[in-house]
Amino acid sequence: MGIRLAGALESSHRLGVLHRDVKPANVLANEYDEPVLTDFGIAHITGGFETATGTITGSPAFAAPEVLKGDPPSPASDIYGLGATLFSALTGHAAFERHSGEQVVAQFLRIATQPPPNLREHGLPEDITEVIERAMSTDPQQRPTTAAEFGDELRTIQLRNNIAVDDMVLPSSERSRLRERNADSHSQDHAPLQEQSSPQHAVRVSKGNLPAELTSFVGRRHELSETKRLLATSRIVTLTGIGGVGKTRLALRVAETIQRAFPDGVWLVELGELQNASLLTEVVASALNLRSDSARPVYDVLTGFVASRELLLVLDNCEQIVDAVSKLAENLLRECPRLKILGTSRERLGIGGETVMQVPPLTAPETDRAPSLQGLPRYDSIRLFADRAATAIPTFELNEANKDVVGQICQRLEGLPLPIELAAARLRSMSPEQILQRLTDRYSLLTRGSRTAPSRQQTLRLSVDWSFELCTELEQRAWARASVFARGFELDAAEYVCGSGLTSEESIDLVSSLVDKSIFIREESAGGVRFRILETLSEYGREKLTQIGEYTVQRELHRDWYEQLSVKAESEWISAQQLRWISRLEREQPNLREALEFSESQGSDKGLRIAVALFHFWHVRGLYSEGRQWLNRLLAVSIDAPLVDRVTALCADSMLAGDQGDRTTAAALIHEGRKLTAHTPDPVTHALVDLADGSLALFSGDPSKARPLLEEAADAFDDPKDLSFRIRALHMLGIAYQQLGEVDRALEWQERVRVTTQAHGEVVYQSYALWWMAFATWRRGDRSTAIRLLEQGLQLIRQARSPSSVATSLELLAWIVSEDKSDHRRAVVLMGAAEELAYSVGSAPVVFQDLRRIHHANWELATRNTLGKQNFDTSFREGHALDLDAAVALALGEEVPNAPRTVTDSLRILTKRERQVAELVAEGLTNRAIAARLVISPRTAQGHVEHVLTKLGFTSRTQIAAWVIEQAHQ
Repeated sequence: MGIRLAGALESSHRLGVLHRDVKPANVLANEYDEPVLTDFGIAHITGGFETATGTITGSPAFAAPEVLKGDPPSPASDIYGLGATLFSALTGHAAFERHSGEQVVAQFLRIATQPPPNLREHGLPEDITEVIERAMSTDPQQRPTTAAEFGDELRTIQLRNNIAVDDMVLPSSERSRLRERNADSHSQDHAPLQEQSSPQHAVRVSKGNLPAELTSFVGRRHELSETKRLLATSRIVTLTGIGGVGKTRLALRVAETIQRAFPDGVWLVELGELQNASLLTEVVASALNLRSDSARPVYDVLTGFVASRELLLVLDNCEQIVDAVSKLAENLLRECPRLKILGTSRERLGIGGETVMQVPPLTAPETDRAPSLQGLPRYDSIRLFADRAATAIPTFELNEANKDVVGQICQRLEGLPLPIELAAARLRSMSPEQILQRLTDRYSLLTRGSRTAPSRQQTLRLSVDWSFELCTELEQRAWARASVFARGFELDAAEYVCGSGLTSEESIDLVSSLVDKSIFIREESAGGVRFRILETLSEYGREKLTQIGEYTVQRELHRDWYEQLSVKAESEWISAQQLRWISRLEREQPNLREALEFSESQGSDKGLRIAVALFHFWHVRGLYSEGRQWLNRLLAVSIDAPLVDRVTALCADSMLAGDQGDRTTAAALIHEGRKLTAHTPDPVTHALVDLADGSLALFSGDPSKARPLLEEAADAFDDPKDLSFRIRALHMLGIAYQQLGEVDRALEWQERVRVTTQAHGEVVYQSYALWWMAFATWRRGDRSTAIRLLEQGLQLIRQARSPSSVATSLELLAWIVSEDKSDHRRAVVLMGAAEELAYSVGSAPVVFQDLRRIHHANWELATRNTLGKQNFDTSFREGHALDLDAAVALALGEEVPNAPRTVTDSLRILTKRERQVAELVAEGLTNRAIAARLVISPRTAQGHVEHVLTKLGFTSRTQIAAWVIEQAHQ
């Protein structure tokens, strides 16, 4: 259809007639069931696209952005309309159809500012997707120059896929010319077809030497757009990245899509096999088909040719002779004002005016979330695997049975195209499950690449060997040493672990150099700059460490650094640095776990010291189970650890057990601690056991036992280094007085905690104190003050992102607001959020059972009576659906960010017919297929889909499918 319509448009344009309203409604079928472009009514009216008042008379959903902005129609706008029509034919809906209730102005704004929706999410091939995206570009200059060129691109796709090539309806002379070209193309290895237009509509015939693609190009939508944008503003752009990430393929695709902008051609210069830098100029000249038959230097011949021309040089694989490439590129840019260069390299060229774009791995699923089958197309790595797998095994297709395994393969291979393609090729002899199992030794598995590829790309090991050999000896050593890090590291850690024998400045330079060579990946976040090394490179580095006998030494250095880090965090816990430390320890969890695991394997006491230092972090982040697990494991192997470390570990373990309501285990741990301290006069070790014992007594509802124990502990923690435990003892003592009914004393102790922590800039224990002050004030009858104190605490604890503490605050707020019947629904939502947050960390919203039993029971009874069972359950589920940020926002009366609909709400707002349509969308049916299944018209089916999108707040059919699957699970 597209080819026939392109021919019709081309014929119209050559007669000087613009259609101005290309859309599906104007495409009819003749008696031979062939598409015919009709309704030239607007076209035949001079200036007829706009009325006297400037009102657009065409169809906005298919109108080009520039026309909506007020520019006059052009052949390019007709081409946009044809692209939009094909989009609709392929998906069953317009790319920019007007949403229900949407103002026309808002629709115009979307069309004028946004790219069309991603056709890849509909499972369409990459080549078709790219042709339509180009036809619908917001920039008219990026679209095919003529309708014939657009049709020719579609014909090339047919040719490439061995489909009979359709003719375009053109004047007879043009048809014969195209037939000749089509015949020639079969003898030119499927070279792209080029339309020879009449002089008044001349097409630039691009020159150059770009190779034809042998496999489909997958994904990289953002990178393609960004590279083209950078080339529009910079004369030299370098694509950098680790070997196998797809730099060359991306550069060639960018070059192909923009070659019309360079009348003198786009020229590829392959440098990967060039060993002698002195031959660089000759290689570049040879790529341009230049020969020097005189004594004239080759450089002069090269600059003489390029200086007056507008062309693009693609310098591929510059890293091996990067200095020579940098010098030549700089000289050519200086002497050739219309030249642009697109380079690929594992490190930047480092010349003036260079814009560097880091090529990331392809998107891959997260480790803890398996995507639905309908959600797979948004991951480029999975689409690449599926495409290459279908090449190896034509019957291969993604399905429910293999989707999780394929997702894990792509995740384990970190989205790197080269190993993904090598893994897909293994399907000739292995199942996806077998491939996944063998990825523990990826270098042995991922071999047997394309025989025609450069040798460094035929196996994963050769590719990484190439990168290693391009590094200096110092860089190679740092790479190997950095392989002991887990997922990421910061500069101070790199200096300690990788910079042995180097000054701080030398270590910084070394890290920077490895970033430039794409070995380290630099990442920025709110916490600062962090570095990461892909597991593929880490595994290689660990091999090198093992070969030279340094692996254990580096693991020890790694452990020692994280021991220092955790101990420093503990010493600064009661300070203005607390939030920074919480954030840092959160980022360092993978490394801390590695350090703890290594310590356990070595039977080292240092692991126990790390675990003890992490107690406060584990507590505030609700990592009770993990903390207990590590403390138990390390206590078992650290029999000879210093007494104070073992006692502290036992008490920390006991308090975490108490937080989870495991009083039996907590009591046993305290008993063991008492035995260890029986023969030592050290008051601090005794105080630690008293603190744990007093805390357990409170959790068990025995404040009379708790009070003297906590008073003894608070008095003993008089050294500044024990301030965090003193603060905890004072806080628990205030709770004891509260449970004893001595409210004034309780408020006094909590106020001492609040003042002390506020003076130090601490937030966690300050929020705890505010909670108990709010509770005491509420029980005295001062509801407004209680809410104010509680909201102050919530403002603080949200910064620490403590699920258990936020849950406790939400629970108390629900109790308070439930006293007002008009607030019962909000109270139930808050309670649902509190339960979900607490259960997510294996705790309860309030660990003191007497409080929960009395107040929670009263609250639930009152609200159930007011709301009724159905409304109560609905509101409770709504609270369950809130994350931490949304729950706090609701509690504080702020706008709730990204609040999800509840299952019941979503189901209730859809009619029975709309639910049927949603389920059929999830099955992958088009609007026409839905219409046939439900015996309704396609237009009615389209209307139902629009209503579903609008009611659920979605923008794509993929989202509907994912929603349907989610409801089924729930």
